[in-house]
Amino acid sequence: MAERLDPIWPTLEFEIELWGQGVLRLAGIDEVGRGALAGPVYAAAVILPARESIREELAGVRDSKQMTPEEREEWAPLIRQKAVSCSVGWASCKEIDRWGILPCTLLAARRALQSLPWLPEHLLLDYIKLEKVDLPQTAMTGGDARCLSIAAASVIAKVARDAQLRKLDIRFPDYGFASHKGYATEEHIQAISKYGPCPQHRLSFAPMRPQ
Repeated sequence: MAERLDPIWPTLEFEIELWGQGVLRLAGIDEVGRGALAGPVYAAAVILPARESIREELAGVRDSKQMTPEEREEWAPLIRQKAVSCSVGWASCKEIDRWGILPCTLLAARRALQSLPWLPEHLLLDYIKLEKVDLPQTAMTGGDARCLSIAAASVIAKVARDAQLRKLDIRFPDYGFASHKGYATEEHIQAISKYGPCPQHRLSFAPMRPQ
């Protein structure tokens, strides 16, 4: 499938083309947390119903990075309600330190895919491609901004990971995980400098990695 220019809002252009070919179970897949210094990397898989009205039903859904936390929390349960199915997978900080962030991003995506109750017929992905998955795939640049299925997955993954980081904030209150979600904010860097890394930090990432 040919590349398209990015729209302002995600569309069903990719989905409609495949639905027209009789391919109805399309799983949008997206990840979150690749660049964080702590916590797991998450991925979600979402299969939307094969009807054009789903764009209006999920009218506020777009790339999760372009949504406020309140918007994501509002739309995530509606995505789950409207979706044929959706699931979440993750890879831990220990796995990231052992295998690297890209392999673990793909691992989280495969785990999300394996958790779906139905096997999709085609995957729609934001940039990555799952080489160990024997299914037709369309990987596109900026997919979470362009494709509704991927945008929906981005919201589900982000909300799930944020919830996990709030739990980690209770276990490790010195680091402010609830506010920065493990990313490299000034507050987070200062906490690492003061307290050292905790068991949820990715020791293979700077500033924890030995120089």
